[in-house]
Amino acid sequence: MKCTSVDQLLKNPVSFLDDSGPDDDIAISSRIRLARNINKYPFPSAASPEIMQEICENVSRAAESAAALGGKDVLVFYPSEMSPLDRQILLERRLASKEFIRTPESRRLFVCPDEGCSLMINEEDQLRIQTIRPGFQLREVWKSINRIDDDLSSNLQYAFDEQLGYLTSCPTNVGTGMRASVMLHLPGLVLTGQIAPTIQGISKLHLAVRGIFGEGSDNCGNLYQISNQNTLGESELKIIDELDSVIRQLIQQEKNARRSLLENDRYNILDHVGRSYGLLRHSYKLGFEEAMQSLSGLRIGVDMGLFNSIDIHKVNELFIGIGPAHLQKNASGVLTDTEVDIMRATLCREKLRPMA
Repeated sequence: MKCTSVDQLLKNPVSFLDDSGPDDDIAISSRIRLARNINKYPFPSAASPEIMQEICENVSRAAESAAALGGKDVLVFYPSEMSPLDRQILLERRLASKEFIRTPESRRLFVCPDEGCSLMINEEDQLRIQTIRPGFQLREVWKSINRIDDDLSSNLQYAFDEQLGYLTSCPTNVGTGMRASVMLHLPGLVLTGQIAPTIQGISKLHLAVRGIFGEGSDNCGNLYQISNQNTLGESELKIIDELDSVIRQLIQQEKNARRSLLENDRYNILDHVGRSYGLLRHSYKLGFEEAMQSLSGLRIGVDMGLFNSIDIHKVNELFIGIGPAHLQKNASGVLTDTEVDIMRATLCREKLRPMA
């Protein structure tokens, strides 16, 4: 199959930000990743370039016939044939990891047409399967990724141990090989000073708290990714149920914090939302983190009914559209950092222009 152009992805907004999922005023998206390897092959870190290529071809054949991944309509990307800018687009759309795009040789990425499912070949493990959906719906995501896993395993013999479970490159993934996560927007807890003790409490439950781009990324725009850490000795459904319970508590805490802001600190929250809108609507230079924080302020205002004239879909699109790679791609040329900031501000002004 020929390498798909990222231009095809840019034609449509990402599906996990379409604001159609349960509790999507707080839960941005739900995601599950599965790590898998093929029996009798070394892990990617120990494989020769020839073996890596052989794995790539074998998994690609299985992916092309996986109906749950898109079948004949699946999009395929060859990182080694893509520019660094185009590879960065994949990261900003949460289709590929930093590690995957950093060393592109003997790697391949399959993406279903709506970007809700994807498969990285030869990342840390030979297969990294991902499904992502809008809102809080971990069980639906599990059903979807389980179908993809079944399709792939019908054509591949996974590395599996009867006692340990699925064998993976990193020992912390051995067992189910599953990482389940929910991306939460928690400005209420941040503004009321509750976020630090909340994160400490989450960590004690053996859950991980990361930023928008996963491992190694910081919080940006008050977006927190909460995921399981344990994969050994527990079933997939037990892991999902335990994470589900914690996420429900966090959603309720965020709702309580927002209610408290409206009842006890109304003018400060109105000022926060208004300043966020003003910065986005009237700035001529915007850094990435500054724009993300302002989008967070505007989003909480829309979700709390304080800014009814703003289309939430436009706000959601900006969370992806203001990424440096997306801006560079739309410019059709190389931009300096200052030019990127200028273009980011221009995009925000245009997207948030009042309706006539």
